[in-house]
Amino acid sequence: MDARISNEFDVGFTWVVEEQMERASHAVAHDGRCWLIDPVDWAPALERAATLGEPAGVVQLLDRHNRDSAEIAHRLGVPLLRLPRELPDSPFEVTKLIDRPWWKEDVLWWPERQLLIVPEAVGTSRFFALGRPLGVHPLLRITPPFSLRCFKPRSILVGHGASLHDDAASALDQAVENARADIVRGLAMLPRALRRHRD
Repeated sequence: MDARISNEFDVGFTWVVEEQMERASHAVAHDGRCWLIDPVDWAPALERAATLGEPAGVVQLLDRHNRDSAEIAHRLGVPLLRLPRELPDSPFEVTKLIDRPWWKEDVLWWPERQLLIVPEAVGTSRFFALGRPLGVHPLLRITPPFSLRCFKPRSILVGHGASLHDDAASALDQAVENARADIVRGLAMLPRALRRHRD
């Protein structure tokens, strides 16, 4: 599997799998402890995460984002926190974003850092963003996640694509505002995306 460290920031880093969907995982540290968010097993990232602090837990924020979370948690001897109601002894607040039979998603908010972690509802990969810094998941564009507007993040970590650290609050507002219009834009761009995928 090919992957890369896409972003490094003052409390952690993001790694992204080199594939069309650009699955992204995060290591975030606070007070000598490190949380792995929706991780994909890539040895260089896990080795680097170990330098950030003692492993505190593996967090799965989307019901279907199993990825390698269970295996990594078992290997590190830490809890697998799947759709947690809270994260004790952490800087994060947990908010339920989507609670449907077919889609259950939580987000993490670190108020002090104004850091928002959204596993699926928005992303920076081309599949989501359609040429913008950030976009809403195609299946949510008809009913956008308007509740995300209550956050004014300096940084957004997403489940697909590199993390966003410039004008994140504005990008989030625009992504939600443009979601329904992006239904048409997404369909118009689909043939080009399919050609790129074949190439």
